[in-house]
Order: sequence, then structure tokens, then C-alpha cells
Amino acid sequence: QVQLVESGGGLVQPGGSLRLSCAASGSIFRILDMGWYRQAPGKERELVASISTGSSTNYADSVKGRFTISRDNAKNTVFLQMNSLKPEDTAVYYCRARRLFTGSEYWGQGTQVTVSS
Repeated sequence: QVQLVESGGGLVQPGGSLRLSCAASGSIFRILDMGWYRQAPGKERELVASISTGSSTNYADSVKGRFTISRDNAKNTVFLQMNSLKPEDTAVYYCRARRLFTGSEYWGQGTQVTVSS
């Protein structure tokens, strides 16, 4: 099975930056489409950013221009660089992997990001 281990969450001031990491194991990383989702209290989980096996990227309108998703296939890791953070970015952030052909999806445990003064 695919395991996803996240790191990098925490407390940051508005306007600050944070980088989330998600390390994958149990699969050939290059066949995994990767994404970051977030869920704020009382709200549904939403897609933040995704990156395909070919490194094509997509972003939610709310984070476009501020967040950057990237992957390092040699390290089996996907990153989410978050700049110009706003209080509304506060949420639990989840890493998601989707394997090619089977379409199986796997989720990380979630990491808390809090943007507050």
C-alpha cells in the first residue's frame, strides 16, 4: 500500500510563508498523481493544488499566484510552497496520491496550518 507522511505545518503570521512536504512510499512515485487538499472547520474538503505524473499543475483560484506545488521524483516527495498566507488559509492540509491505471487514491494524515497574529 501507499503511505504518505506529511510535515511542515504549524503556526505562521499573516503574510508569512510555509512549505509543506509529503513523502510517499509503497509505490513507484512517478506513476502517482499528487495533490494537496485542505479542510477548514465547518467546511468541506477542497482541492488546493495538484501536480500530475508529467508535472502539469493546477491551482484553486483562491491560492493562485501565492502557492506553488512541485515534486521531486528522486526523493519521492511532493511540496507545497505557501507564500503571502492569509487567515483564511487556516485549515488541515492533506496530501493525496492517485495511482495511474488503477485509479486508487491514498491520503495522508493531515497537517494543521494556522495563519494568525
